[in-house]
Amino acid sequence: MFCCTFTFAQSSAKPAYLDPSKPTEQRIADLISRLTIEEKAELLNHQNKGIQHLNIPAWGGWNQTLHGVWSKEPTTLFPMPTAMGATWDPALVNSIAGAMGDEARALYNEGAEGPHGKHGLVYRSPVINVSRDPRWGRIQEVFSEDPFLTGRMAVAYVKGLQGDNPHYLKVAATVKHFAVYNVETNRKALSATVDERNLREYWLPHWKAAFMEGHAQSVMSSYNAINGTPDAVNKYLLTDILRGQWHFDGFVTDDLGAVRLLVAGHHITEDPVVATAMAIKAGNDSDDVEFQTNIPLAVKRGLLTTADVDRALTRVLRVGFRLGAFDPPADNPYSKLGPSVIRSLEHLQLSLKTALESMTLLSNRRNFLPLKKDAVKSVAVIGPAGGNDYETGNYYGKPARKVSPTQGLKDLLGANVNVQYEQGTSFTEGPDAAAIARAVELARKSDVVVLCLGTNLRVEAEGRDRNDLDLPGAQKQLMEAVYAANPKTVLVLVNAGPLAVTWAQAHIPAILEAWFPGEDGGTAIARVLFGDYNPGGHLPYTVYPNLNGVPPTNDYDVSDGYTYLYFKGSPLYPFGHGLSYTTFAYKNLKLSQTTISPSSKVEISFDIENTGSRAGADVAQLYSHQVKSVAKQPIQSLRAFERVELQPGETKRVTFTLPASELAWYHTAEKRFAVEPGTFNLMIGSSSEDVRLRANLDVRGGNAAPARAAK
Repeated sequence: MFCCTFTFAQSSAKPAYLDPSKPTEQRIADLISRLTIEEKAELLNHQNKGIQHLNIPAWGGWNQTLHGVWSKEPTTLFPMPTAMGATWDPALVNSIAGAMGDEARALYNEGAEGPHGKHGLVYRSPVINVSRDPRWGRIQEVFSEDPFLTGRMAVAYVKGLQGDNPHYLKVAATVKHFAVYNVETNRKALSATVDERNLREYWLPHWKAAFMEGHAQSVMSSYNAINGTPDAVNKYLLTDILRGQWHFDGFVTDDLGAVRLLVAGHHITEDPVVATAMAIKAGNDSDDVEFQTNIPLAVKRGLLTTADVDRALTRVLRVGFRLGAFDPPADNPYSKLGPSVIRSLEHLQLSLKTALESMTLLSNRRNFLPLKKDAVKSVAVIGPAGGNDYETGNYYGKPARKVSPTQGLKDLLGANVNVQYEQGTSFTEGPDAAAIARAVELARKSDVVVLCLGTNLRVEAEGRDRNDLDLPGAQKQLMEAVYAANPKTVLVLVNAGPLAVTWAQAHIPAILEAWFPGEDGGTAIARVLFGDYNPGGHLPYTVYPNLNGVPPTNDYDVSDGYTYLYFKGSPLYPFGHGLSYTTFAYKNLKLSQTTISPSSKVEISFDIENTGSRAGADVAQLYSHQVKSVAKQPIQSLRAFERVELQPGETKRVTFTLPASELAWYHTAEKRFAVEPGTFNLMIGSSSEDVRLRANLDVRGGNAAPARAAK
């Protein structure tokens, strides 16, 4: 096994750093004392090869497990993180990350090759930025536009990836990109202007959860600057908040080449050695070859002290020791994970389960869905996402297996149903009259049409924001022509960021959001369309009808109209929206108390009943709104949620605990969160707009909010 390729010292005078019985901090200090400044600098290059004469293995590396381990070996491919967000199921996300962690550790154990050398044990996942702007190209990589939902998913993911052994980490999670990263255009040089209240209330809460609850071991600083200071050298962010306030004791790495970009992009210095020193002093502990090259020069020139370098290396090595990289493999249970876990049946089934749970029914007029198997003899699958070219997302590599919607329908319906496919148009090109004509003819002669439209990485991806929310290329033209030929059409969207399908909402009888659904996407789509699975996904973001009322990309003040928190228009589909083939009733709301102090909490309980004839899942969501305030407040804020699975006629009692502290807002002048006493509307329902139950909660006593407050 790869983790065993370094021979441990056999003499009785085993050095402390190789002795598992010694305290970790003692072992770290002992190892650092044996290193030259050049060797220290080498170990702060995240792609170092280890130092063989000291039995230091290459345990870090450039590794990705966004929605599957990116490897030269086939691994399990899961739906994209936004689809995970659409499940509203943190326990499921924890299982997904646990499975990916198992595969990642197994690949390390066998010395497998990743996309950039052999696999290590530090994985640059999850991405926990929030999708403030619907045009952002990397929405596929994140969970939600909402910091609370993102935080719950981040904690679940980090804990699953890192494992639950009390002594060892399975792998180390690197949460990224810290912070206020939400634009691709000029991302390596732009500065986000953010006031302190926006920073604390919207841009940082999920990060705090990932560290203080999830105990993420590493974090990546982002390319952008905040208020003029690049994140790679932002001491306020990387030291004062991250370590001083959140007590983070892992290591900070920067995004690839970020220290180099301090010279070439942000132009804060013309000297790369100075840039390196600035990053180390600000709290950035690990970089690329720039650190390896420039740290010895910075020490020689007096820009860094040995203590500065040792502090950064201590943080990095602390994670290595927690991973067991310096211990005999026999001591570490994760060293026993082998190839059998990679693409195991259990993991493949988990990928399918995730795709199924993420399927989000956006509209279903007159119960057009589910389709009836015995009434359908021919199905036309039309559109660029209906075949093998459907998108699965980035940061994975080439999938070993993909089940397209066409294949999924063929597998489900069997030989007695004629399932045919016509592309009709590509994702991005202009109209091809002949291709559209073939699609229209197939639609006309088929019992039902499954129209699969959406986006791919040429439309939205890292480095590529969208300019609008429309279906790209000639897809709308294809949709209108196909619907005119056969109104018995269901639209299946295979995309990442929101699509303003206003024409489809007005005309097409049913619309299913399938996201980038992973390797078994077609199987999941087919099962949902024909009722073998009842969709229970809910939107993790707002779908706007257009960009009217949506602020410009460079406006980082969420209160100007971004997301369900502050958007004053009418969304096409609201945050949290998702329909079902069954119906649910909410009733018997009870608050443990209706008046609380700022230091207490309230229990909110209610019944949810499946009043239909099918088993199904709904996502019960709790929102709050402060009725009166001295400062601008969100229209509503998500405070709790639970995905509830119910059989027909079954009722479940759901209880949410809401601490009054969760109702606090950031008082800039006092530099703290505080609860402003007053009345809060509590709203419970199936989306941010589908409210079924309401109550008021009064918060009394404590320190009153300041008379004047920042926006």
